Amino acid sequence: MAYATALLRDPARTYREIDLAGRTATADGAALVQLLYEELGQALRVAAWAAERREYATKSERVTRATAILFALEAGLDFEKGGQVSETLAKFYAGCRREIVRASIGHEGKPFLDVAASCAEIAGAWATARAA
Repeated sequence: MAYATALLRDPARTYREIDLAGRTATADGAALVQLLYEELGQALRVAAWAAERREYATKSERVTRATAILFALEAGLDFEKGGQVSETLAKFYAGCRREIVRASIGHEGKPFLDVAASCAEIAGAWATARAA
């Protein structure tokens, strides 16, 4: 019954969660990283939208999701195999988290979009490397 209640409350969110669960069930490590980048971009874009419209609950939820994704990306780094690249990415992720927290205090969407754009560049490089 709780599932039906949640579905009626926010069907779009329920669909996204089911979609995400389906995509992660059979994904390998590299595909999961790509999925995390996609989810990160979406969370940051929604946070930007919510900040500009002063939708505090939505902004807070998306900021929390974005920072959690950045922690997950950092936790997945292999510093032994990745060496300097892993160290650089760890610093990048920490910087992104700082910018997101700083942006969460304000009402402008641009800082969230700036972080999303930076992460999209890394995601693009990741996708290119994965395809090779």
